[in-house]
Amino acid sequence: MTLQLTDTDERSLSITKGDNELLRYVYRPDNDQFESPRPYFEPLRDLAGHQVSLYRPHDHVWHKGIALSLPNCGPENFWGGRTFRRDQGYVDEKNDGSMEHRAFTELSADAQGVRVAEDLEWVTEDKRHFFTEKRAFAVTVLDDDSWSLSFSTSFTNDTDEVVVMGSPTTEGRENAGYGGFFWRGPRSFTEGRVYTADGEGGDELMGVRGDWMAFRGKHDSNDAVSTLVFTDHPENPGAPVKWFVRTTPFAAVCPAPFFDTELPMQPGQTVTLRHAVAVCNGDTGIEGAGKAAAAAAAELGKLGRA
Repeated sequence: MTLQLTDTDERSLSITKGDNELLRYVYRPDNDQFESPRPYFEPLRDLAGHQVSLYRPHDHVWHKGIALSLPNCGPENFWGGRTFRRDQGYVDEKNDGSMEHRAFTELSADAQGVRVAEDLEWVTEDKRHFFTEKRAFAVTVLDDDSWSLSFSTSFTNDTDEVVVMGSPTTEGRENAGYGGFFWRGPRSFTEGRVYTADGEGGDELMGVRGDWMAFRGKHDSNDAVSTLVFTDHPENPGAPVKWFVRTTPFAAVCPAPFFDTELPMQPGQTVTLRHAVAVCNGDTGIEGAGKAAAAAAAELGKLGRA
């Protein structure tokens, strides 16, 4: 069955398979500036219709499904909330910028899936132009039990200064290297299991390197289980990437390119990040997660660079 792509309200795209909305891409968010308004994928559902994402949780209101979120961009914050600074901790610097939709350059749906390309502008809280971004994503049904979201972004430093990309860990907070293609899972996924090519575990896998990481979670109100398998492109900065992952106090996964290593972006320099996630019905186990990762990586290769 061909996927359907609908611009529902001139602020979000809906991608459906039959009666099941697999995801919604909100490209014109209406969030407060403190939350760094930026496009996000929310909700996301597996092919059985179970939601595998969370929107604006009370503990971190800037978490929204899956979103490109970067907390330490030189002096600016495109993550939301307070910014972690060395020897100061989290500080409210009034520096929560926005990633603003400018135009779609492609919107297509056919038997192969859905493909979207978009131009964006990064704007600081005090309304200065900061970065230009081109992004693209594709949604493809892999088989009867899984589908994939491929995502590519290329953002360019349009300032006349070196912008040092980092994370709270590069500022001195241990094991807080978050930033990038960040997913927040449902509350019921808390204490889920994490799979890698080397085995399975939980929070102790924070900071491991690898081409892929999977998270298996359980749903409330029924016996259903879903697994999300995240892949990182081998040409991304710092590959094989270090993974930010939590199973407690909440479920989260992020391939974090600036986990503990800063990247100074020169004026005019462009950074490209490419990721994919396979959303799978049931518990794939380690072997199944590896197969899903390979399938998602193949779809990411077809998407190419934004």
